[in-house]
This record gives sequence, C-alpha cells and structure tokens, in this order.
Amino acid sequence: MTVETMTLFFALLAVTAQVLVFAALLVGLGSEWSETLDRAWQATRAAIGPQAMGLAAAVAFTCTAGSLYLSEVAHFLPCRLCWLQRFAMYPLGPILAVSAAMRWYRVRRYAIGLATAGACVSVYHLLIERYPTLEGSTSCDPNNPCSIIWVKRFGYLTIPGMALSGFALIITLLVLARPAPDDDLSPNDPAQEAP
Repeated sequence: MTVETMTLFFALLAVTAQVLVFAALLVGLGSEWSETLDRAWQATRAAIGPQAMGLAAAVAFTCTAGSLYLSEVAHFLPCRLCWLQRFAMYPLGPILAVSAAMRWYRVRRYAIGLATAGACVSVYHLLIERYPTLEGSTSCDPNNPCSIIWVKRFGYLTIPGMALSGFALIITLLVLARPAPDDDLSPNDPAQEAP
C-alpha cells in the first residue's frame, strides 16, 4: 500500500473516532434533559462499559502502529511535540490491555490523565501548525519544526489532529468503562473500584 492510501485510512479512522466522541457527548449531555437520551445513554454504558477498556487499548495500539508507520515507513520525521504525544500514547496500549484483562478499573483515572495530557499537546501542536509564529525559537528543532504539515486530509485533518481524535476516543471509552453487572470481581483486589 502507498503512503497516500495509508494516510487516507488513518484519516478515516480519525473521523470515525470524532463521530463516536461527538455522539457520546451529545447523548451523555443530552441525557440530563431528555428521558429518551437518558435511556440511550444507560443502554450505551451497559453495552459498551464492560468492553470499553479493551476497546481503548485497541485504539491506543492502532494509534501507536499508525505513528510508527508514519515515521518508519513513510519517513515523516517526528518533531518534539510528536514525541511528547507518543510518550502519552505508547504506554496506554499495554497498560489498558493488561488492566482490561485483569479487570483493574481503577487504572481508568490514571489513563484518562495520561490521555488528557497527550490531547493537550495535540491541541498545542495543532495551534502551532495553524500559527507557526507561536513556535518560537526554543520549543522545536529548527531543522525539524513542529509547524511542518506532513499530511492534510479533508481540508483540516493533520497528524496531530489524528492523534487528538485517538486521545479523545480513549478518554470517552474510559469514561464509559464499567464492570459487567455479573462480573465476579475479587473483593480483596485493591485495584478494584466500585462502578
């Protein structure tokens, strides 16, 4: 597959993540005012909650694989802000996968914090892409500035935008994560948390 095809694929995944996050926000916030949306929200939490941590791990692994493809196969050099986003994304895959397998729901709050930090860097990176004068002389390498736009899809979606979409979907899934009602959690496990 060509780099063009792969970047289109990553962009489509990012748009899908954006749609899912927007729908979750709409239903979640609307559940406060509408009984229909409240029922939909409760049904969504019940259906997705038990698998949400595993799904968040899959999103993190997909983002990790995508970033490695872009740097190692497409040869897009990661800038300093790209590396900070990677530092936030890369550990989420294994941490969330192990936590999902062990049913350690308390890890959610720490993973949300890590994903939020990565999302903040993504937002800052997007600002630098749009307004290169914000970059300054000390924040990024002059030989590989953070303002370079390697990919731009659908008129707005760049690599930090794709990363932000991944972080947002991970945060959304972790907010939804709950043990199944019939899940036999060990009461002696200190890593458990009440739903």
